[in-house]
Amino acid sequence: MDSFREEYPFRYVLSFEPLLRFWNENMTVFDGDGTGLPDAAKKRLDAAPELRGSIEDLSLLTPHMELIERLMSPVFPEAFWETDALAAVVPFSMEHVIGSPAWQRLLVTEDGSLRGQLHEDGWSFDRIRLMRAFNLILGECYGFSEGLWEYQLIWVAPDQETGLDRYYHIKPDLRFVEVRNLGGPKELSDRQRATIMDHLTEPEVLREILPPEHYEFAGFTVFEAEDVTQPQILRALDKGLIEKDSVFSPAGFLRLQHRLRTLFRNPELTVGVAAIKGDQVYLLAKSCEMQHNCIFGDSRHAPISEFLGSVFDRALEADKVVHIRDLQAEPNLSRADQDILAMGTRSLLLAPLYYQEQLIGTLKLGSPNPGEFGPTDAMVATQMLPLFSVALKRALDKLDNDVQVIIKEKCTAVHPSVEWRFHRSVMEHLERLHAGVSSELEPIVFRDVYPLYGATDIRGSSDARNRSIRADLDEHLQLGLKLVQAARDARPIPILQELAHRIDEFRDGVQGELGTGDEERVTHFMRTEVEPLFPLLRGFGVRVSEAIGAYEREVDSSLGTVYSKRKEFEESVSLFNERLSAYLDLEEEEAQSIFPHYFDKHKTDGVDHVIYVGESMVEGGGFNEIYARNLRLWQIMVACGLAWHTEHLKAELKVPLAATHLVLVNHNPLSIRFRFDEKRFDVDGAYDIAHEIIRSRIDKAMVKGGRERLTQPGKIAIVYSRPEEAEEMHRHIRFLQSQGYITDEMEALDLDDLPDVHGLKAFRVKVDLESLALAKRAGRSVALSLSAQVV
Repeated sequence: MDSFREEYPFRYVLSFEPLLRFWNENMTVFDGDGTGLPDAAKKRLDAAPELRGSIEDLSLLTPHMELIERLMSPVFPEAFWETDALAAVVPFSMEHVIGSPAWQRLLVTEDGSLRGQLHEDGWSFDRIRLMRAFNLILGECYGFSEGLWEYQLIWVAPDQETGLDRYYHIKPDLRFVEVRNLGGPKELSDRQRATIMDHLTEPEVLREILPPEHYEFAGFTVFEAEDVTQPQILRALDKGLIEKDSVFSPAGFLRLQHRLRTLFRNPELTVGVAAIKGDQVYLLAKSCEMQHNCIFGDSRHAPISEFLGSVFDRALEADKVVHIRDLQAEPNLSRADQDILAMGTRSLLLAPLYYQEQLIGTLKLGSPNPGEFGPTDAMVATQMLPLFSVALKRALDKLDNDVQVIIKEKCTAVHPSVEWRFHRSVMEHLERLHAGVSSELEPIVFRDVYPLYGATDIRGSSDARNRSIRADLDEHLQLGLKLVQAARDARPIPILQELAHRIDEFRDGVQGELGTGDEERVTHFMRTEVEPLFPLLRGFGVRVSEAIGAYEREVDSSLGTVYSKRKEFEESVSLFNERLSAYLDLEEEEAQSIFPHYFDKHKTDGVDHVIYVGESMVEGGGFNEIYARNLRLWQIMVACGLAWHTEHLKAELKVPLAATHLVLVNHNPLSIRFRFDEKRFDVDGAYDIAHEIIRSRIDKAMVKGGRERLTQPGKIAIVYSRPEEAEEMHRHIRFLQSQGYITDEMEALDLDDLPDVHGLKAFRVKVDLESLALAKRAGRSVALSLSAQVV
């Protein structure tokens, strides 16, 4: 008996009566009279009454299979019987009555049962059978013809040769199934029809109107099984590859490999995905013994140079899927080829993976059997490439995001020129973590790099700031004094005279050097001693009210004090810094295009910058000392441009500001280390620390034997300590004099010793601020620097 019957609410039986009616009504015979069965078949059927009516016991069919095949000849034409997978089964069951050789081979076991199972995709087999039964009832008994439910039945059965799953679309033909109404409604009301149409996919609702026990199905269902393995696997690959981390997790990768084995009908097929990132290739394969769902952590990596001349290289050059019939027979095997061969792979499919026309990796399908893959397989693989490209790009993006999170957490912003080194350090850190090893980011050290330093400072900015503070405080006190005096004149109360005296004392205090807390004391005094009297003093007359109004207009309500001169000073400093910073950025962008280097800029009361350049800072190398010499010349030229901008800014500044310019020369290469705690680069080692000391103190340097500051407005101070540095700077100065950037005025100076700094010397040159050549170079970026500030 059918195991499906136990839970299925509808009764169904096998019957050949619909087929016999088909013979009598539609088939023309030549050995009898008119239509109907041939005489010989009629006689045999008359002699087998067990084949008429409802057939409960299928074992009764066995002696009559030849006759049944003859009866089925209109259903299964002889031309298709030997090639197609065809069968007749009991209605709404998988009990097969007769099947073609292909059906028997693909889907029937030795004991006659059906091999495989339904490929469930949201619907169970029982639900599908229920829906088909209701559909047939609605169509045959009640005239429903539109909107009826359809479902594609996919059956999965193992391939007898490979053991791998094959997918079959089972297409049912219900023409030989009749519905017997044993007590259901003869007609349906409009309301019942409307309910049915609203709930066509809900058998729980339909059975209330069409009780299953009132209907019976008799006849047989014709099945045709079409192999749809390729589109089903491609669909599953599409779905699987777009799921987050689905492929690049252990379970996901094994599932992927199984699907590809099914697609290519090869139980020994292996899959390898390689991601190309910089000069590294990250290999993702089952042999990597993946333990984590990260493309990096689950892979092993190698320099891209190891794959030059390999079959991978050949696939990249061909820019398409390449099939290798037998790797062992290929000439001139590279080391990478030999590694593949050592793993037992003989036949290969290789393809590059692109995302938006950028190469991001490769796909490898391998087999231990020579000649396994051919042109047809290459065509199938070509269809999958976009799916793998999207999945690999998503994995690489996730990896980049993980790396950037760590870089931002540990290092904040990193200059683009050295980001590659941080990226590599983080990748190695992640690799150790995924291997279960305790890890911290390794030190980021660049050795043998040349340091360059330049600064443009606002001369006397501290004095100017203090003057603006004193002016604002005095203005604040004067406003308070005027209103108190007006109130005293209106009503000569002694306490007001005492308050005016205290304000005068505060005014005297802010005329000289400001002490710590003086600004806060003035603001606190005015806020607690003067302003609380305003409600009372307003009643002292119009003149007092006007004085209070003037006070309130001038005092910034959010700051509680006058902020006029300070605002002008800060706006001037801000404009100065932004204009010079924008100009420096534009010049730096051009210098960066000549050769990459580390550049760090700071804005305080002026703009200073630090540059490091050297072989160790460039991924892939290619450094030459000429690039360091070029940057040192570039620094002086930029200092001239900064001086030019400073001069032309004067007309725009509310507070006059003068600037000085300094360049520090050092031919000694040094090492720099990234300080993770301070999130910045610093020199590494006691010997190299001397450069940092000089850099931090040089702006206070004095000319030896006098009281003159080294740095002077309109001039560039070039500080050095070694003869070869002087020689190079002298060459640069002569060149810039010839170009009209600086005048012929040049001073060679010895400098007073600074704390822990001895023997420094300097050239001091005057910038030709009227030079047309300098105006052309510096002025070309004025519009760009202004637009940069706006942006």
